[in-house]
Amino acid sequence: MDELPKAQWLLADRGYDADWFRDDADWFRDVLQEKGITPCIPGRKSRNKAVKYDKRRYKRRNRIEIMFGSLKDWRRVATRYDRCPNAFSAIALAATVIFWL
Repeated sequence: MDELPKAQWLLADRGYDADWFRDDADWFRDVLQEKGITPCIPGRKSRNKAVKYDKRRYKRRNRIEIMFGSLKDWRRVATRYDRCPNAFSAIALAATVIFWL
């Protein structure tokens, strides 16, 4: 967790709810808050205790998923022709173009 970049929010789906594999159900959220990151992770449906999260912000999470879906349309990124550390440049370029479109 020390390698987490600086961010204001962490948007994640129910899969990142830590309730299912530890006794301390909110340990992941606690670590994020110690780092100054506000978690926006809904609880799993089988969770005993409800979790508060920003529902409006969570609904807008799909924009990120749509962007990654658009990145996969770029054949060079989807088929992983760039297998070197410079691959990030192609991803950054594609994300920039998609953002402006």
